[in-house]
Amino acid sequence: MIMVGIFQGIAGLVALFRQTYFVLPESGLVVSVSYNSWGWLHLIWGIFLVLAGAGVLAGQTWARVVAIILAGLSAVINIAFLAAQPVWSTIIIALDVLVIYALTVHGSEMKSGAAGY
Repeated sequence: MIMVGIFQGIAGLVALFRQTYFVLPESGLVVSVSYNSWGWLHLIWGIFLVLAGAGVLAGQTWARVVAIILAGLSAVINIAFLAAQPVWSTIIIALDVLVIYALTVHGSEMKSGAAGY
């Protein structure tokens, strides 16, 4: 989760400071917004993901639920951004799916492992 949050933050910073990096102009995006808006969305979303990841590492059950929801929404956000950054968005979507899988299938192991120390 923390790594996905950092990647989201990097995508946000690129959108804010290097708008010529993208494959499409702003008019070609699925959602009609500026890259500046997308940059802030990715940056803020990345901060939320890092915080949720810290909660998951602390063994909090609520953080697992929040992290699964945030990872799902992160995948949707990156699907909308797929045309502008195909490779980067695909990597983040794949990591989001991996995070959701890990938290739903193996999340209880973290809780029991944290209590044993």
